[in-house]
Amino acid sequence: MDASALNNPRLKAMIEEERTKAMANELVAKLTFLCWDKCVTGSVGSSFSRSETSCLSNCAKRFSEVKMMTMQRFTGRS
Repeated sequence: MDASALNNPRLKAMIEEERTKAMANELVAKLTFLCWDKCVTGSVGSSFSRSETSCLSNCAKRFSEVKMMTMQRFTGRS
């Protein structure tokens, strides 16, 4: 690849899109790890208990809220 290809706007957009996808995948992995360990207390059957379902939902919501607040703080938006 020559140096001029690195200045291609289309290539830059594709790289940024892939970076965004990677960040989203990382976020899902962290969320899954954190909330699973916190909320799933028993052996896994065919479904979650009512308390596990509620905990997982609340954990995911709180995780997302904190992530958005953190991103806004670092980007200077409030």
